[in-house]
Amino acid sequence: MSINKVILVGNVGKDPEIRHLQGGASVATITLATSERYKDRSGETRELTEWHTIIAWRQLADLAENYIRKGSQIYVEGKIRSRSWDDQNGQKRYVTEIQADTIQLLGRRGDREGNPQPAQSQPQPSYQPQPHQPYHAPAPQQTTPIVNPADLTDDGPDDLPF
Repeated sequence: MSINKVILVGNVGKDPEIRHLQGGASVATITLATSERYKDRSGETRELTEWHTIIAWRQLADLAENYIRKGSQIYVEGKIRSRSWDDQNGQKRYVTEIQADTIQLLGRRGDREGNPQPAQSQPQPSYQPQPHQPYHAPAPQQTTPIVNPADLTDDGPDDLPF
C-alpha cells in the first residue's frame, strides 16, 4: 500500500494563470507560498519560505479564476506529481507540482473582495470532487465492558462452580 497525499495552507504569490482548453476544460496554475518560523542557534528568528506550484482542473480552475487572487490564503489537498520534458535547447527539464483534489478559501470574504464584511459572512466557496470509489460501510463498533476494580478483589464467595 502507498499513499500520495499533500496538505498545504499558504498564501497565493500571484494571480492564478488560467487556460481554457479545447473541449471546454480549464486548468489553473497557482503559486503558493508556505512559511515556517524557527529560532537558529543564536536565538534569532528565521523564516523559511517554500514555493509550490498547484495545478487545478475543471471546477477547481473555475474556483481559482473567480475567487483566488494574489495574497489569498488557501487550503489545498492533493498529490505530488513530477514530470519532465525537453526544452527548446534539448535540455531535460523536471518539475514537481501539486495536483489539487480540494481547494478551500480561508480568511474572511472581505479580505478577498476589498469590501470589509463581518467574520460571520457567508461560507467560503470550496469544491471537492466526488471520487468514484466504492462505498465502505463503517466497521461495527465493539464495546468494551466496564469493570469495577472493586469487583476484582477476593473478598467473598464467588459464584464460580470450581
